[in-house]
Amino acid sequence: MTVFRAAVLQMRSGLEPQANAEALEGLVREAVTEGASYLQSPEMTGMVHRDRAELMNRLRSEDDDLLVATAGRLAKEHSIYLHVGSTAIAAGDGKVANRAFLFAPDGSRVTTYDKIHMFDVDLDNGESWRESSTYRPGTRAALADLSFPDGGARLGFAICYDMRFAHLFREEALAGAEILTAPAAFTRQTGEAHWHVLLRARAIENGAYVVAAAQGGRHDDGRETFGHSLIVDPWGRVVAEVAGAEPGIAIATIDTAEVAAARAKIPNLQNARAFVVGDEIAQIRVTGSLEAAE
Repeated sequence: MTVFRAAVLQMRSGLEPQANAEALEGLVREAVTEGASYLQSPEMTGMVHRDRAELMNRLRSEDDDLLVATAGRLAKEHSIYLHVGSTAIAAGDGKVANRAFLFAPDGSRVTTYDKIHMFDVDLDNGESWRESSTYRPGTRAALADLSFPDGGARLGFAICYDMRFAHLFREEALAGAEILTAPAAFTRQTGEAHWHVLLRARAIENGAYVVAAAQGGRHDDGRETFGHSLIVDPWGRVVAEVAGAEPGIAIATIDTAEVAAARAKIPNLQNARAFVVGDEIAQIRVTGSLEAAE
């Protein structure tokens, strides 16, 4: 079994990519000094910008993106796995990819994941969001294998609103993921209502760790995000949290033996059965294919 230290990096990303890259670097250095070897930043690490025209003006391809380059450099410099929860990337078709990146300790890019589910909602306080008007949804789930001196661990990817679609996490767990991820920029209203319970539920349902770095506080574009970055263990216990919405870090020890123990006690991944809804067999599958990075 594998044991390592994981860190969630809570940010308050603004309009300027340079400032956000510098903030990321400061949090990475802090977490590394506390022994973290897998670090995760929030959704939209590189820029939080609600104005579509301005966002498009500042976008770059992933090969030219400052945040992406900074993350690769930091991963190599500190010999860590650095998971950029997501950043906005020019998709080349007039739309934007909300894309996660995982960098290996040698600075190489392990894999990417584009957010599948678009946050198209109208909230009680008048907030209205239409991610699909700007962002191109992803079409594949993603897995990656982490390698440490005493063994490995498999990581499953998701971003923010994805956490409300339990079948994505289930499919990743069935494909061997021991650590499920949900970096986010959750609104304050929905975070107060659902953040902790959703993340704990995903951990309990799958007998897996859930790691979720978050944006927190009032951003330059006026939005307010919930913060409370979390690490949840396979029994559903919160083992690390950035209390409140201020930037900061939280660190917990990940032990894949705990995953095996939880799944042995309640083997619901094995016990699931097909059932009938009307005349159809209910088989919900994730769009696209699960891919484990080599």
